[in-house]
This record gives sequence, C-alpha cells and structure tokens, in this order.
Amino acid sequence: MTIQSTPPRRLSRTGTWVRGAVGVAVLFAASEALGRAGIVDRSYLPPASDVVVRAAELATDTEFLFNVRVTLTAWALGLLSAIAIAVPLGLLLGSVPAVNTATRAIVEFLRPIPSVALIPLAALLLGSGLEMEVPLIIYASSWPILFNTMYGLDEVDPTAKETLRSFGFGRMQVLLRVSLPSAAPFIATGIRLAAAIALILAIGTEILSGFGDGLGTFIGEAGITLNGVEDVLAGTVWAGCIGLIIDAALVRGEHRVFHWHHARQAS
Repeated sequence: MTIQSTPPRRLSRTGTWVRGAVGVAVLFAASEALGRAGIVDRSYLPPASDVVVRAAELATDTEFLFNVRVTLTAWALGLLSAIAIAVPLGLLLGSVPAVNTATRAIVEFLRPIPSVALIPLAALLLGSGLEMEVPLIIYASSWPILFNTMYGLDEVDPTAKETLRSFGFGRMQVLLRVSLPSAAPFIATGIRLAAAIALILAIGTEILSGFGDGLGTFIGEAGITLNGVEDVLAGTVWAGCIGLIIDAALVRGEHRVFHWHHARQAS
C-alpha cells in the first residue's frame, strides 16, 4: 500500500502577518524587560517603549522628515535608474549568447566588489549628496535585477519562441511578445530585492560618509552625541518601517499584476 504525502499548506496572508506581529511583540517585550530590569544599562539599550515614543516624536520633527525625504529621493532615483539600466542589459545578455560570453569576465569581476568599499572613491570623485549616493545605489541594486532578468529568460518556454519564429517573427519580436512577458515575474522579484538593497545602501552611505543630509546622517550624528542611543534606535525603527512598507507594497503589486504566475507556482 502506498502512502501519499500531502503537500504542506501555505499560510494565508493574514496568518503570515499574525506570525510577524507575534515575532515583533516578543522582541519588543524582551527589549522592554531588559531595559526596565537594569540588566543592560539604559544608555546602551533603552526600553523599547522609550524608543517607540521617540520614533513617534520624530514624526513631527520637520528637520528629521526632511532627512527622510532626502534618503527616499536618493533611493527612488537610484532604483529607477537601476531598473532602466539592468533590465535592457539583462535582456541583451540573456538573449544574445555572444554578448553574454564576451562580457562574462567583466560582470564576474565587478559583481563581488562591495558597494561600501567604493564610498571613499565616490566621495572623492563625486562629492556628497545625491551625486554620490545615486551612482552607488545604481551599482548595488542593478545586480539582482540583471541576474533575475537573465534567469527569467532561461525559463521561457522554448516551444512558444519556436512557434513565433515559424510564423516569421524576428528575434526582437519574439523577445517582446514572448520572452519579456514570461520573464516579467522574475524581473519583478529582482526589483523587489533591489529595492531593499537600495534602501540599505542609501542609509549606509549616509552613515559612512559622515556628511550631508538623510536618515543615515541623522543616525550617524546621533551615534556620536551624548545619550544619543535612543535617537539611533528611533532612526533605525524608521528605517525598518520604511523598508517594511516598501516591501509590502511591492509584494502586493507583484501578486496583483502576476497573479497567474503565483497561481501556477502554487498548483
């Protein structure tokens, strides 16, 4: 007698959010308990409630909101530029083997270089502000979009491409009519990954550069002031919430636009 195993049930969206909320609540309670019990000095780890209150107060601070706007501007410009560069480049490398082979060594040489290592050079050549941040964000966030685009092209049904070729469609028409629509869900996943990388790099660049404006600059300056840990953690809470909102919006949009792709994966 054969025993058929049933596939594990996927959590509903509500169940996922509930589990996430429980995890946040546990972390909040642990941080609050450590801060209140005096196990950890409050100057190093203030109670979570104090951090949340300070984060809420920053919502009415016009200078802080200006810093957040500067960071989001750099994030958006860098991400949109990365999409405009990486998607066409990925389509080219993924659909023309000769170009892929010719550029593979360059790509594999550049990809492992950490973006933070380029901050001193970028600051020297480009100065501060958006002129420095945006190129670094483009460099870092282009890779997941590029490789997801190439991977998506590899997953295109070859029968569909051959069918169009048999009807006299050229390479560009096959790319636009079959390959690009089929690869679009993979490109969207690459963009979602790149969005997180872009935000991390925008804030990290501001922290490490030590000058200019932005959320990272606020966190960095708070870290060198007396009793600034609360501001550092409040700024970090803001960064985490912004990242969560961006990811949730992209996931929701991805599921709406490519619902057919997710339905096929679930079946």
